[in-house]
Amino acid sequence: MNGAELLIPILVPLGAFAMIFGIVYLRTRENMAMMERGKDPRSPRPYRNLKNGLLVLGAGIGLLFAYLIDIFTIPERIEPAPLYFALIGIGGGIGLLLSYKIEKKEVFEKGRDIL
Repeated sequence: MNGAELLIPILVPLGAFAMIFGIVYLRTRENMAMMERGKDPRSPRPYRNLKNGLLVLGAGIGLLFAYLIDIFTIPERIEPAPLYFALIGIGGGIGLLLSYKIEKKEVFEKGRDIL
């Protein structure tokens, strides 16, 4: 084994442990901050499904547009993979922006508090 190959079995478990530790640590800090503000950290988040649904819908529409552009406009010699990734990202971002606009409208109209 060379020097770099020797480091892989050491660094991969360390990286996985650090990632799991970081996620748990940040979640705990978030829950403590919510309790300090007087909110229940286990309470349901009202717009989670809307956000996830619009994200997946936007990514699907972006994928559809990329497929249609690939089939009808791109010549055979050009690789269309970057187009697919770009339009999935753009569609997902548009879905998240739409979710933000809907949540913002609900909060200001009804004066509700979002977690």
